[in-house]
Amino acid sequence: MQPQMSAHFQSRMPSAIRLAQIRFMERKEKAAVVGVAIGNVSLPTHPAMQKRMFNLNAPESPFKDGVVKYTATVGFEETNRAFLNIIASSGFNTDGLYSQITDGGSQAMELIIIGTCGAAGTKDKPLLLIDAAYTNYKAMADRTGRATVSVQRTLLDSGKFTLPDLSQIEQVIEKHKPGAMVVIPYDNPTGHFYNQETMIALGRLCVKHNLWIISDEAYRELFYVPEKTSSVWGLTEQDVPGIAGRRISIETASKVWNACGLRIGAIVTDNKEYNKRSIAENTANLCPNVIGQYIFGALAQEKREDLQKWYAELRNYYQKMMTALTTELREILPGVIVSSPDASIYSVVDVKNIAPADFDAKDFVIWCASEGKTDFEGAPTTLLVSPMEEFYTIPKGEHNPGKTQMRIAYVEIPENMRKVPRLFADLFCAYLKAKKG
Repeated sequence: MQPQMSAHFQSRMPSAIRLAQIRFMERKEKAAVVGVAIGNVSLPTHPAMQKRMFNLNAPESPFKDGVVKYTATVGFEETNRAFLNIIASSGFNTDGLYSQITDGGSQAMELIIIGTCGAAGTKDKPLLLIDAAYTNYKAMADRTGRATVSVQRTLLDSGKFTLPDLSQIEQVIEKHKPGAMVVIPYDNPTGHFYNQETMIALGRLCVKHNLWIISDEAYRELFYVPEKTSSVWGLTEQDVPGIAGRRISIETASKVWNACGLRIGAIVTDNKEYNKRSIAENTANLCPNVIGQYIFGALAQEKREDLQKWYAELRNYYQKMMTALTTELREILPGVIVSSPDASIYSVVDVKNIAPADFDAKDFVIWCASEGKTDFEGAPTTLLVSPMEEFYTIPKGEHNPGKTQMRIAYVEIPENMRKVPRLFADLFCAYLKAKKG
């Protein structure tokens, strides 16, 4: 007799893109690959962070003697100041904010879901998502036994995503009575930008129905429209009476700071009691990555004007790349819908107008990974993108717009990003031909 795994473990399968990565590693006929499926940024991190990263034995380093001790569960004081300094550099008041360091934004998500939603194994106080939504929210909710509900936005043929009407969101709130609403002002995966007026409207809904507002601000300052920086920390009592004490933001070193593998994030809140309980919950994990904390902590000393310069350079870098890719892909594949991101580092491609009715983006991605190739500059090459079906919280059997949608992440070096439109078009056509037989 064998020991029995939990039902949760027995049901677990790799996500489509992780499965694609496995298939690519297993393929017999090797090919070069351009990987734009996940937000694994390939740019150098901030110079202040690099200085510490390359000098861990410096006299001022806590690791100069080769000793790596635990920190307090809340993290280094300097690392917490770094996150608050970053928020302040965007023009927001950080007085009365509490910060707690986590192992990346993903651990922050898990702690926040546990802290704001109902009891595990019930549908009490689910997490409210605005689809298409970052897949890890659903994954973390499933892991902790919490329910999710969603309201869908729409991708127009013009390439713009539209938010659902506030009345639609309110109907879902009234029906399901969620504990918290997740907003991503610089949205992953859609590239949708929530300006401050939108944030105010969503904040008022949260106050009206007594929800926490969870703002994932991993991509704060990465926006490409003539708007002001948007944040949950821009919501004031004057604009949203009652907002105080229900605000939480997820912060991370991964995206704006180009340090995905550092695994440093933070939970920032204006609720003192929530901060206290969240730290208590996290004591079982002892402390976040200590070396990562020290490296990221360098940003506590950076001046606002220097950080603003960093943001401007990143915006310029991504905007040029996005414009070039979306323009070329539309030219190469007439009829394809390519989102025009206003924020973050992703485009969504929808082939619903040019693909057969039974097209399945997951199958296309697995095919590209396991056997698909095209001759590119004399070398067999393939492309890995992320199928969008898992970004929607839609019951099986119902129409899922993600079935024909794929996300492209602007994370490869510019030389490789320039290859993406042609690779996508050639592989898409080759796939359709192979399926026809």
